[in-house]
Amino acid sequence: MWNQSAQSPFRRFAAAQVDGPSGASGAASAEDPSKRPADAGIVLVVDDEPAIVESLTKIFQREGMTVLSATDGNTGLDLLRKHRVGVLLTDLMMPQTSGMDLLRAAKTIAPETEVVLMTAYGTVETAVDAMKEGAYDFVTKPLKRAHVVRIMRNALEKQTLLVENRSLRAQLSEKRRRAIIGTSLSWRRTMDIVMQAAPSEATVLLLGESGTGKELLARALHDNSVRARGPFIAVNCAAIPESILEGELFGYEKGAFTGATSARDGRFEAANGGTLFLDEIGEISRHVQVKLLRVLQEGEIERLGSGGKTRRIDVRIVAATNVNLADEVKAGRFREDLFYRLNVIPVNVPPLRDRRDDVPLLAQHFVQVYSEKNGKAISGCSPTAVERMSEYGWPGNVRELENAIERAVVLTRAGHTVIDEDALPREIRDSTPGTAIAGATSLTFPLGMPLAEIEMRVIHETLRHTRGDKRLTAKLLGIATRTIYRRLETPEPGDELIVDSASGSEIDSDEPTPEAIGSLKQRDDG
Repeated sequence: MWNQSAQSPFRRFAAAQVDGPSGASGAASAEDPSKRPADAGIVLVVDDEPAIVESLTKIFQREGMTVLSATDGNTGLDLLRKHRVGVLLTDLMMPQTSGMDLLRAAKTIAPETEVVLMTAYGTVETAVDAMKEGAYDFVTKPLKRAHVVRIMRNALEKQTLLVENRSLRAQLSEKRRRAIIGTSLSWRRTMDIVMQAAPSEATVLLLGESGTGKELLARALHDNSVRARGPFIAVNCAAIPESILEGELFGYEKGAFTGATSARDGRFEAANGGTLFLDEIGEISRHVQVKLLRVLQEGEIERLGSGGKTRRIDVRIVAATNVNLADEVKAGRFREDLFYRLNVIPVNVPPLRDRRDDVPLLAQHFVQVYSEKNGKAISGCSPTAVERMSEYGWPGNVRELENAIERAVVLTRAGHTVIDEDALPREIRDSTPGTAIAGATSLTFPLGMPLAEIEMRVIHETLRHTRGDKRLTAKLLGIATRTIYRRLETPEPGDELIVDSASGSEIDSDEPTPEAIGSLKQRDDG
């Protein structure tokens, strides 16, 4: 039996309007469940006492719920198979097919279905057993109307949220799947390793140049793991100043430092139950490396200002770097024990120049994305444009290709349905086979220009060439990414770095001290 009230607050749960006779006999004429909306909040009531079934059906219908009913477990099981039931309310003790049998069947046939058990023989042991089997709640007879209605409301709300969440995740997963594009041999090998590693709990280390799609692969590892329902938190370790990185990762207590007016969770706690992606892992300090090693070894963190108190966490770590960590270990900048903890499953992510066959596919994908975003009817790229892009070396990898296509889409005039080579950046238009850094310019500096200003001009020019990609800029200049961020924090390119004569360290100062100036003069005179 089922019905629906058009004026009820439960309209969102009862999306399908179906008319039919009461009781189990109405099941035969029901529509195909595959055609029902996934969020249709149908309630199924099963009890071997017809009076209880009839009473509950009327109560739930008054609440605006769509109701199916059966007076035996076998018929209830048949209805479960034929309909997308939101909440099953079933008696526990029934002949042939019991409520526990229906509970187990529901969790197999439709895992999203919430199950509420009712019995006249309520015991703590029975309730615990039901909860272990996946029951949402447990009620005892005689039933209290307000109590049952409240439980059903809550169960329907939870079921609807789960379905909506699953739908959103499916849409997001589809978008990410479309973005992970490539048929080249090197890319297929990378994806094979990623998909094999995803279901495990092993730490994965993604190795590759900036812009190759390491975060996309980290998300693929998360989405295809048992942690997919949990959070995915991404942290760019190079983009966070070293002085606050520890607090960002591990959190802090109130009063841990000046300005800590309240306690705060770190990224590890935010990722609890899910995956934490640590990008540019090679940029973290030795001190933070020690704390990260503890997480990997012990599964616990220590907040700043906690006085040594630790917290247990359940997080899978995926790390990424564009530097050779083995070389960093040899140079003493990266802990060897941490390297081996991170390097459980290394995945080499190929640069775009090593997967040229994928350039047309990726370009077509980005054309579709940015054409829709900008309201243009561009179907693809001209053969000449594809040829130029295939010849280019792509130092910025997939990120640079995406930026180039977005620019080309925006600059393509109305009425044009393809991107011509004229819409591409100059360095791509002028490229020759194997060009890696097309259009690079030479810089000249007047004699006597301060070294700090020369350094800043080189950084700014390289950033201009890489379209603001700080990690690629650092790689081209042979310096750490953190150095780029630190240099860009200076007020003006001409500002000097003053050396503290006492410590020998560099400090920023608008007003250099006489001692520091004297130290610099002595060094220059020498």
